[in-house]
Amino acid sequence: MAKQEIKKTEVKKANLALGVHNYKLLLIGFGIIVLGFILMSGGKAADPAVFNDEELYSFRRITLAPIVVILGFAFEIYAIMKRPK
Repeated sequence: MAKQEIKKTEVKKANLALGVHNYKLLLIGFGIIVLGFILMSGGKAADPAVFNDEELYSFRRITLAPIVVILGFAFEIYAIMKRPK
């Protein structure tokens, strides 16, 4: 009976494609991507007839936010490729 119980626990561990640590890293990566998209948002003008290029083409929206999103996707790839213990 002890051998059967050991085999059942081994089968349960083998069912997960990734480890728990990998899933935590995936959630962190998803949070980084969401943060990047939040940094990109905004820029709505109070008056639709006025174009405020300083607000729309700011460093945060044009440079920082896309870099954060790309880093988030790179982190996701790392989280998927990392071998579970």
